[in-house]
Amino acid sequence: MSNNQNIGNISYVKLFKLLLDRKMKKGELCTIAGISHSSLAKLGNGENVNTDVLVKICLALDVEFNEIMEIEKSYG
Repeated sequence: MSNNQNIGNISYVKLFKLLLDRKMKKGELCTIAGISHSSLAKLGNGENVNTDVLVKICLALDVEFNEIMEIEKSYG
């Protein structure tokens, strides 16, 4: 099996909904979490980021991982 076969993707839709609910701009999140705009852009594109980035976001927003991301299972 290759690395990407039958693996779910990580979705960060929950994070961006949370930002909308809190009326927080992406730039504000970058500032309070101490992350780069490019890291946030990667999340928006569903790309991989370092776990440290996710931890910083969770700490800044006072949330758990499952409140900012979810696994989209793929079957096939």
